[in-house]
Amino acid sequence: MTPQKTNWAQFIPLVTVFFFWGFVAASNDILIPVFKKAFDLTQGQSQLVSVAFYIAYTVGSIIYMLISLAMRKDLVNKIGYKNGLALGLAISALGTLLFYPAANLHSFPLMLSGLFIVALGFSLQQTVANPLAIALGPVSTGSQRLTLAGGINNFGTTIGPLIVSFAIFGSAASENTNMSIESVKIPYLVLGAAFLAVALLLKFSSLPEHPETIEESAAEDGAVRSSALKYPQLVLGMLAIFIYVGVEVSTASNLPAYMETIINSKTGVLYTLQEISPYISLYWASLMIGRWTGAVEAFTDNMNTQKILRFIAPYLAFGVFLIVNAIAKHDLSPFYIYGLIILVLIGADMASKGNPARMLLIFASLGILAIAIGMLTDGIISIYAFTSVGLFCSTLWPCIFTLAVSGLGKHTSQGSSFLIMMIMGGGIVSWMQGMVSESIGIKQSYIVGILCFAYLAFYAWRVSGILKSQGISFDKKVSGGH
Repeated sequence: MTPQKTNWAQFIPLVTVFFFWGFVAASNDILIPVFKKAFDLTQGQSQLVSVAFYIAYTVGSIIYMLISLAMRKDLVNKIGYKNGLALGLAISALGTLLFYPAANLHSFPLMLSGLFIVALGFSLQQTVANPLAIALGPVSTGSQRLTLAGGINNFGTTIGPLIVSFAIFGSAASENTNMSIESVKIPYLVLGAAFLAVALLLKFSSLPEHPETIEESAAEDGAVRSSALKYPQLVLGMLAIFIYVGVEVSTASNLPAYMETIINSKTGVLYTLQEISPYISLYWASLMIGRWTGAVEAFTDNMNTQKILRFIAPYLAFGVFLIVNAIAKHDLSPFYIYGLIILVLIGADMASKGNPARMLLIFASLGILAIAIGMLTDGIISIYAFTSVGLFCSTLWPCIFTLAVSGLGKHTSQGSSFLIMMIMGGGIVSWMQGMVSESIGIKQSYIVGILCFAYLAFYAWRVSGILKSQGISFDKKVSGGH
């Protein structure tokens, strides 16, 4: 029987892995410029950090499917959900160990190998944690629980760049680049120890080893389909996930290179890597702001309370960003004006009325507008325009995921694994933008982001017709999300 309320005692330990995914992914944006200088790389070559990290999700999904085929049984169903999470965390911990010899040997390939193995473990964790989060409560609020988990993920993305930047530059800001590479060792060894500690925590938690399967109704068009890939909403959705993760990651990972071309109005000189880290943090905090806003329905069914929370939640998340940066002793004065941009997010969220297709169309359109403003303006306005892309990416995963798996019935879990495989877009699109920047300049390279959002807007429009033809209404709540 499907539970009627969210099991918070089980959900809270689970979201620790969502935190790690965000912490490490955002920290890569600090590693990219460090590696670029230390190893004398081009902008395109430096984006191999993103490629190595995100391609591991695809490789991990393929390995998972091959093992399941060889066993003739789903791997996670065989070993259990808690064991699957623990195994994924152990694999990630193994990857962090490579940072020590990589720093000693001054080896970029070994650094990439370490990141690849860390993300390989994340791939298994994603495969387990997403459906498990849905299983820890009623199906009707599955999307909101995953949006909430995404908010925890983005708490990790908010503090990750600040902590890693402090670890690298805090004691070696005035030293040579090699010292910065040496400083990478300790934080990643500590991270590995944290992976192992959480693996033990989850192993002895009350999380179910074999949670009750959530049955979803098949599409009402009467078609009997042999595979998840027979559903056009999933196939188009796979490309949408690829592109969404791509534009989310590439916007941030290319931002340091763009900001290094801008003169800081306060200092009168170009932005330094240390000065850039709070803006990278703000970008990822923007996703947290949006996801905290989108998760309010997981807490209450009262419409009036939801309306109040839709204003409180985003500014509470923004407050977390300000507090973290105040602790890091960063100048907060440039960031207060960002509170006005958050009003655009709140308005867009209210206009969507909980409809995933409408929300995807509105937010993708705002993404296009934000990047266009960033490309057409200069200075701090341009920086905040690019940073606000995080606000408009914030709810796209649960929207796309919801639309893509709707109506798949017994093929839902298979479809979910295909969607997770598409996370590789984070590396490919980042690399593409890096390569484009070498031809037309870093600022102009953000045209890649506009093209990405254009496809997402198209998918929102196209999938509406596909699902309506299968008898699925957008204005009726469906489950799914991140």
